[in-house]
Amino acid sequence: MVWAPLGPPRTDCLTLLHTPSKDCPKMSLEWLVAWSWSLDGLRDCIATGIQSVRDCDTTAVITVACLLVLFVWYCYHVGREQPRPYVSVNSLMQAADANGLQNGYVYCQSPECVRCTHNEGLNQKLYHNLQEYAKRYSWSGMGRIHKGIREQGRYLNSRPSIQKPEVFFLPDLPTTPYFSRDAQKHDVEVLERNFQTILCEFETLYKAFSNCSLPQGWKMNSTPSGEWFTFYLVNQGVCVPRNCRKCPRTYRLLGSLRTCIGNNVFGNACISVLSPGTVITEHYGPTNIRIRCHLGLKTPNGCELVVGGEPQCWAEGRCLLFDDSFLHAAFHEGSAEDGPRVVFMVDLWHPNVAAAERQALDFIFAPGR
Repeated sequence: MVWAPLGPPRTDCLTLLHTPSKDCPKMSLEWLVAWSWSLDGLRDCIATGIQSVRDCDTTAVITVACLLVLFVWYCYHVGREQPRPYVSVNSLMQAADANGLQNGYVYCQSPECVRCTHNEGLNQKLYHNLQEYAKRYSWSGMGRIHKGIREQGRYLNSRPSIQKPEVFFLPDLPTTPYFSRDAQKHDVEVLERNFQTILCEFETLYKAFSNCSLPQGWKMNSTPSGEWFTFYLVNQGVCVPRNCRKCPRTYRLLGSLRTCIGNNVFGNACISVLSPGTVITEHYGPTNIRIRCHLGLKTPNGCELVVGGEPQCWAEGRCLLFDDSFLHAAFHEGSAEDGPRVVFMVDLWHPNVAAAERQALDFIFAPGR
């Protein structure tokens, strides 16, 4: 109900309470009293709020306001600069397929590739990538990476000849030519449980060698003697779609490995074949942040791997873990009747590289960065 005076002269509210008039509607005393109490309550609430602000410490108000402004600025900054997305092996497959591959194998064509760059500008590029990562995420946990990049030249030049990674050395990692199976126990057990699956897919692939010299998807590597073939599923962090389609179960198996390196240029997964009489000369891998895992598929007599001067032999259905940043070589001195030596090779994270460091290294050494 709304009350409004109808006549020109102003009438006092209290008079209207007791003097009914034909020019104005009748209004109950209870309604007006409740209305008066509501106005009093609102006035008291406003007064209390104003007094609270007056009593509040000015320094505290300014501090809260500054924090609020910083939070709004941070949200705007993060929203404006979208971070580089981390891609899965599945999405890499689609991207690589769209770009097209030569003989099913990814060849690095960029002179800016950190995996293939060996000059003074590499350290600056790596440091720039680290700063970009820290700006978007955090410097927390980046001490070893920062130290390694800033002093990379000294590390690589002063390393003993037994261990000398060609691209990146992460300091303060435990070093040993070979690792026990417990270093990456889960992934070792997964691979060994699926030994027959990987072997069957390899045998299907290998039948193509009877029809042509180099079937599609295989790559011949340079060796002083013999023949060394590789069939990549993941090459330097990039999936090879055609090859993965030929080994679908082996490809899916990579997704169940907890420590497989799949998003940076140091990650590979392939089938490696050495024909009898082949010698892979001594060489160094690119980094010490990974462990190279060999699952023996076919291991005839006369085959040997030497890492850091220590010889080891492969065994069928068993994984052999080693640090390929150490000087290493491989031999197949068996006869033609023995057949090839075949291993499934996959790169795993070094167990002492922390989760935050792995994320940063994936960003710094992302394919094409």
